[in-house]
Amino acid sequence: MQLGSADRRGTRMPRLRSLRLYWEGKMSEVLLDLSIPALVTAIKGNLFEYYRYLGRSIQAEFYESPYLTWLLTGILHPFLNNIIRTQLAPDNVDDLIEETLTHFRSKNMTQLSWWAEQGSQPLDLAEHLLAHGLIYTEGGPGMAADLLALNEDITTPVDLTIERVIDSSTLQKWVDVCVLGFDLFGSERASFDLFAGLDFDLPLRSYMGCLKGEPVATAQLFLGAGVAGIYCVSTVEEARRRGIGATIVLAALREARDLGYRAGILHSTTMGYSVYRRLGFQELCKMNHFYWSGPG
Repeated sequence: MQLGSADRRGTRMPRLRSLRLYWEGKMSEVLLDLSIPALVTAIKGNLFEYYRYLGRSIQAEFYESPYLTWLLTGILHPFLNNIIRTQLAPDNVDDLIEETLTHFRSKNMTQLSWWAEQGSQPLDLAEHLLAHGLIYTEGGPGMAADLLALNEDITTPVDLTIERVIDSSTLQKWVDVCVLGFDLFGSERASFDLFAGLDFDLPLRSYMGCLKGEPVATAQLFLGAGVAGIYCVSTVEEARRRGIGATIVLAALREARDLGYRAGILHSTTMGYSVYRRLGFQELCKMNHFYWSGPG
């Protein structure tokens, strides 16, 4: 396995065409089964498809082999640097784990999440990850909502507007707010390049909330695994607790519903949990994973 051989796209026009074909192939897979097992599968499946989609950006390094699949974005946050899939043989599992971590170190990445979902190999993968210094963590709640039963009675400021990010100019404003909301200072350029390297429309749409014309909130909608996933929800500190976060999430979910989607999913932080519950989301699982913070 050669970790440097990332999955790259060529010129811009063929890459954008592949993005459109990717989206067109997903529209027929809308999930109508709202049972808990189906939704739990979709909560995680949407996330992993989101990572694969980000891997199509020229800014990202996406690697896939029979043994490992991972995403490296250059943004210093474990949510955006992940080992998504692990299928290792017992006789070389430790060598490949160390080789993977060494590659991330070589890219100055010191934070990553390693997912060890059911079906990962070897069966004692957790023990090997712990031995290499990773820490098991109970992730945030995985939540889902029926888009036909949302609570849409949300009070919001009358001078709030929601707009879609449709070009590089609005993307730069979106990134500035997102970096501020998530304390990702130092990752501004990498964040812009990551999303600028993708199309500005489906399956990924980004939204910006403006208060009196000033950008104050962000959210993303990603359509994958048959459901509408919500990502990158942030509100600058001075505009919080005014219903802005709920409003921008609701705007994205309404668009997904208009496109024929029935279920919405997200992965909640502690701060956003009560907001999502108010909209109608229910906690169905935990997004458990292993966390690595590099040397020391």
